[in-house]
Amino acid sequence: MASNSSLVVSVLVLVVCSLFHNLVIVSGQNVPAVALFTFGDSNFDAGNEKFLTSRTLAQNFWPYGKSRDDPNGKYSDGKIIPDFIAKFMGIRHDLPPAFKPGVDLSRGASFAVGYASILGSPKDSLTMNQQVMKFRQMLSNWKEDYITKSVFMISIGMEDYYNFTKTNPNADASAQQAFVVSVINRLKSDINMLYSSGASKFVVHMIAPLGCLPIVRQEFETGSDCYEKLNDLAKQHNAKIGPMLNELAKTKPGFQFTVFDFYNVILRRTQRNMNYRYSFTNISCCGIGSHNAYGCGLPNVHSKLCEYQRSYLYFDARHNSEKAQESFAHLLFGADPNVVQPMTVRELIVYPVDEPMREFWVEPMDDNLLLVHDTDVDASGSMFIV
Repeated sequence: MASNSSLVVSVLVLVVCSLFHNLVIVSGQNVPAVALFTFGDSNFDAGNEKFLTSRTLAQNFWPYGKSRDDPNGKYSDGKIIPDFIAKFMGIRHDLPPAFKPGVDLSRGASFAVGYASILGSPKDSLTMNQQVMKFRQMLSNWKEDYITKSVFMISIGMEDYYNFTKTNPNADASAQQAFVVSVINRLKSDINMLYSSGASKFVVHMIAPLGCLPIVRQEFETGSDCYEKLNDLAKQHNAKIGPMLNELAKTKPGFQFTVFDFYNVILRRTQRNMNYRYSFTNISCCGIGSHNAYGCGLPNVHSKLCEYQRSYLYFDARHNSEKAQESFAHLLFGADPNVVQPMTVRELIVYPVDEPMREFWVEPMDDNLLLVHDTDVDASGSMFIV
């Protein structure tokens, strides 16, 4: 009986290990004390936009910051992805907006600005290129070798394709392809400029399924469906990100990178929402309209606010809830190759500087990525497989 009991215990241990061998607990990781720099649009804006305009900005008013009771210029009910990544890196405060006077820049900053794009931005925003130029102007704040060891995260392109689709609703396939190529070429040029400034470790977000955003469903009146024309543009853009970074890593000494498959991460949560503990994925928590996709935070709009924002994938028309942002950060920092490749952010940080990459981005075998599991994080910080 004793030997049988031991055998059962051994089998159970093996089963548990096989189920959880891909889980990586990110809290308490021992990583080098380097900096984090972010560039891009409103998804990464830590509050920069309010220092570039005198306009009334919705994100400076409640219910933005609701989860923290602190409307601080971020497009979220609380923290955003870079804040959680900073925490995992041992940074003791949220990533500060670079344009706020007197902030502590010793462990990096956010240069991202709301409504930023790659090819052209409103006068109260900054293009990716303009953000990089601002970073170059501030380089004296950090030593050169510190920059080389630090992490540069980029999330941009949403505004380019959203605006292109609105202004060119009847664009044919060749016009769409030409636009995607122009966006990618400019993004590559901007990344090259960061590299020439000393950066070597890059984390690049693929674009989300833009046609599934509440604002797009509402404006294009798709009802419960996504607007596939916009999703197709996002997929064309994403297909060029990995090869472009592969080329840079093979031709630029010391260039290292990883890619976050944000498109399929969002799509899985949209199509299998209850597996990820979201009750609502096609409407936002805050706003008015058919999908609650307009007016959140604006003083002159009586927008509706959901009772429990953690049950929503989107807090406003195009930005995810804090719960979702935290889970994305965990996926980035310690996930498997189905979500981020060729390495996690943690692996990128500890990868030796100037050492050539041994692995590169690989195109998925097929498009049926919805069958692949990834790891999410619940409210307590515990991880579970879905």
